[in-house]
Amino acid sequence: MNNQIQQADVVIIGAGPSGAVAASLLVNKGWRVVVLEQQVFPRFSIGESLLPQCMHFLAEANLAENVKEQADTLGFQFKNGAAFQRRGEHTAIDFTEKFTQGPGTTFQVKRADFDKCLADGAMEQGAEIRYQHSVIEYTDHGDDALLTVVDEKNQRYQIKGRFVLDASGFGRVLPRLLDLETPSNFPVRWAYFSHFEDNITDDKFDREKILINVHPKHNDIWYWLIPFSDGTASIGVVGKPSQFEDTAPLACLNEFIEQDTYLSELLARRVAIGEARTIKGYSANVASLHGEHFALLGNAGEFLDPVFSSGVTIALKSASLVAPLVDDYLQGKQVDFQAQYSEPLQQGVNCFRTYVAAWYDTSFQDVIFYSEQNQQVREMISAILAGYAWDLDNPFVKQSERRLNTLVELCRD
Repeated sequence: MNNQIQQADVVIIGAGPSGAVAASLLVNKGWRVVVLEQQVFPRFSIGESLLPQCMHFLAEANLAENVKEQADTLGFQFKNGAAFQRRGEHTAIDFTEKFTQGPGTTFQVKRADFDKCLADGAMEQGAEIRYQHSVIEYTDHGDDALLTVVDEKNQRYQIKGRFVLDASGFGRVLPRLLDLETPSNFPVRWAYFSHFEDNITDDKFDREKILINVHPKHNDIWYWLIPFSDGTASIGVVGKPSQFEDTAPLACLNEFIEQDTYLSELLARRVAIGEARTIKGYSANVASLHGEHFALLGNAGEFLDPVFSSGVTIALKSASLVAPLVDDYLQGKQVDFQAQYSEPLQQGVNCFRTYVAAWYDTSFQDVIFYSEQNQQVREMISAILAGYAWDLDNPFVKQSERRLNTLVELCRD
């Protein structure tokens, strides 16, 4: 091991979206930021359908223009809403028709390219990103946190950070090292997914929206179809472990596609690109989102469910919330990370949780497919599905469970 301990103001674990946004925000405050990324970019990741509020957070970190400028080259698909299909019923939500002010459009992205675009933008602004560097130990060290790291040559070194942000996503580095993981209150679900040349010829299919498709027999099984601008698409199916056969991932995914008449006809000419992948038991939670010298961002802290594509939005919101607090902390100001970070972040996460849970018990599905919905109510729901789950002026955010239950009763009468 190199015995000389390195030093940074902020050490960020993970160079994904939340890490890149937090790094950009903090280097622009004048701090030395070192990002430790276990993998090499570009690398595959899931979470390909962004929500419009993401664009606000990217703009805040001076990264939105990078995405817009490279969108065509990288095959990013302009996105303005979400489409839904259930046993022949079709409906759609236009994110530009929403209650909350802010961007109403965004992109569907291949995360390998998207994440590299953000990481490159963070480096251009002054962040140092070290690829193939894995954090294996964390200890408090006086006024700093001390990390032990293994680099790309399998050499160990130590680096002290005055503050550490864990943006490691599903890697959940600090929750594992510090024994912070707790069970999620969501049932265990699995996802099978792959990229395809979709070869969709249906003129009615809207490539500017993610398609969320309910299984023809099981309302708690659903599919995503995320089109990209180059004629490819990400396609996946989500269900409980007992609902999947013990077969190869691609065979399993194709079998589920064939079970739905609409999807099987829409995707009749699909061609798989590479191998299918699985995520098993993805919902996660932690005992605390912060400690003496650290905070957890995005999926490193909590991941709900992919059904409404909230993961990247929560990740970017966490980076946007925490960066000014870390700036204050480094300046010696008093910061209450519980009151100023954990609780505000959790408010939006809990809002998403209400609608995710109601999707699986089918009550929110009945709202989505209700044909006589009030336009103002529809715009309030649209705002939440567009990512604006922290807007307390929206009654369906502020009192999400009570308001949704009332709405469900009206739709089911």
